[in-house]
Amino acid sequence: MKVAIIGASGQLGSDLVKVFGDFELYPLTHDDIEVSDRNSVEKSLKKIMPDVVINTAAFHKTDACEDMPEKAFLVNAIGAKNVAEVCKEIKAINIYISTDYVFDGNKDKPYVESDAPNPINAYGLSKYAGELFTKNYCDRYYIVRVASLFGVAGASGKGGNFVETMIKKAKNNEKIRVVDDIVMSPTYTKDAALAIKDLLNKPFGIYHVTNSGYCSWFEFAKKIFEILSLEVDLKPIKSHELNMKAKRPKNSALKSEKGIRLRSWEEALKDYLKEKGHL
Repeated sequence: MKVAIIGASGQLGSDLVKVFGDFELYPLTHDDIEVSDRNSVEKSLKKIMPDVVINTAAFHKTDACEDMPEKAFLVNAIGAKNVAEVCKEIKAINIYISTDYVFDGNKDKPYVESDAPNPINAYGLSKYAGELFTKNYCDRYYIVRVASLFGVAGASGKGGNFVETMIKKAKNNEKIRVVDDIVMSPTYTKDAALAIKDLLNKPFGIYHVTNSGYCSWFEFAKKIFEILSLEVDLKPIKSHELNMKAKRPKNSALKSEKGIRLRSWEEALKDYLKEKGHL
């Protein structure tokens, strides 16, 4: 089976490359394919003629998406449309990576696959548009919603990930202030990649792929320092104190009603810290 991974050098893409290593693999970086350019997508994918295309390409700087909504929609929505159309032409399975930010955060428990999306920022809107293009332009698709990713490769354009940022601040003896009023499902990209591979045995559709459980960003930071036995000056703050440009859902915790079960985020975090050599 031929598998093409778009965004192969990104945080999730890197782990997908490892996990799909036993397939005939085509890792595509930004130099190889530009999802917002239909000709580029057609040329790249028709040259390979893959059986499966995993599209992890995204413009995911949430605040920057508010300033550049055109770019957000070009990459996250039009890019998804281009990939979906070409996948349909070449009869490839299309796996589109989406986000917890398609939800508004007003639910008082984790969101499941059948909950209605209602994004409250440009990033979430552009990704939801990408979901709609994926399912309306391509018959054989998986829409995979992931959340709050941390992986060994770090997030492209974000300079690492939340875990590494916290560790760096601790080592610099900084005062660390983290929001305690936003709840999410921290997810290890290695676990997400393995679960995405398993999806190929399941019916097409939408799936939530996150580590089990949820916490606030403050609780996440606290757990990082607890595992590493680091003494830090850590205090909770409220999200409004950060003056962020984009509104964030207060609760974007995800869980699957379709039987996708990953280990707890705490266990995953411990393994990540070992893999990175922090433990």
